[in-house]
Amino acid sequence: MESAQTVAVFGAYGHTGRFVVAELLERGLTPVLSGRDTDRLRSLGASFPGLEMRVASVDDADSLDRALAGAAAVINCAGPFAATTGPVIEAALRARIAYVDVAAEVEAVADTFAHFDERARDAGTVVVPAMAFYGGLGDLLATAAMGAWSQADEVFLAYALSSWHPTAGTRKATQVSRRRRDNQRLVFADGRMELRTDQAPTGRWSFPAPVGERAVLGEFTTADSVTVPRHLNTPTLQTYMTVEAVRDVLAPDATPPVPVDERGRSAQTFLVDVVVRSGAEQRRAVAGGQDIYAISAPLAVEAVIRILDGQVKGAGVAPAGEIFDAPDFLRSLSPHLSFELGEVESGGVVPGGAAPGPASPTTRPPAG
Repeated sequence: MESAQTVAVFGAYGHTGRFVVAELLERGLTPVLSGRDTDRLRSLGASFPGLEMRVASVDDADSLDRALAGAAAVINCAGPFAATTGPVIEAALRARIAYVDVAAEVEAVADTFAHFDERARDAGTVVVPAMAFYGGLGDLLATAAMGAWSQADEVFLAYALSSWHPTAGTRKATQVSRRRRDNQRLVFADGRMELRTDQAPTGRWSFPAPVGERAVLGEFTTADSVTVPRHLNTPTLQTYMTVEAVRDVLAPDATPPVPVDERGRSAQTFLVDVVVRSGAEQRRAVAGGQDIYAISAPLAVEAVIRILDGQVKGAGVAPAGEIFDAPDFLRSLSPHLSFELGEVESGGVVPGGAAPGPASPTTRPPAG
């Protein structure tokens, strides 16, 4: 087994981890299955015969070192990431290999930037947090839309999900994140992060076809609230999520995703709409696909491949849009993701009534 083609997957038996393992194999890399649960590792190994399994725990640094031995990179798929990112990054730094995770927890992503950037640079190691649907995809789209602009007045990021059946991992991670924020919303506004306790704004967003105008909840906290302002010069990031998806994920009886195709994807579809405004000019980047958990796999695996091929802009901890060529990265995902880039069509009103654009929000609560 050549180390250049070997990627350790920590939390390989989780919902997203399984997608990552399959994607690595499809792209010609060799996954090493890792996690703390021996029985679940064996069960996963039965589905992928011939792959090496290494039991490891974040409470045992030696076990993590053994899990990463001989690997060229590690993809961390094990949440809650508040507990796993630190120990696994430490192990990656000791091994001097690349680290990528699929964390959606805002605080865990912020901690990664705060605690490991300088050390990763000193080690010549690349660390890319939130290389997933939340955090990575939105950041790539915002970067692509911004293009050569040095700054933007506002960035709008709107999510349309046909439904949202959360995994057990999502539920647990959400609970951890909310406890850390004391149930407050984390919002990037006026050039800084702030916590808010008032009622989140509601309104309507005009998504590109075939979604169209939909009721949305504003200030929907995602990892993008950390990754986008990290490297794009903008004082404001406004985030929106379709109301139906919010209701789904918050429902006490919400069911987990059900596979409907040979890849194991659910029937859920998504559209991510990013608008960047500078003065009266606006640019838009849009991506669509199927299953927010499944799409995290090609995002994370493509990141690892580019890191190993040297297609990165330096070392240290960096968001996807800062370290990769964003438009090229998004186009490379065409087997999994649609991607369009262009100017915003005239008509409609941007949130806050700033200029012609794609949205028409109100303070009126959605019906239902």
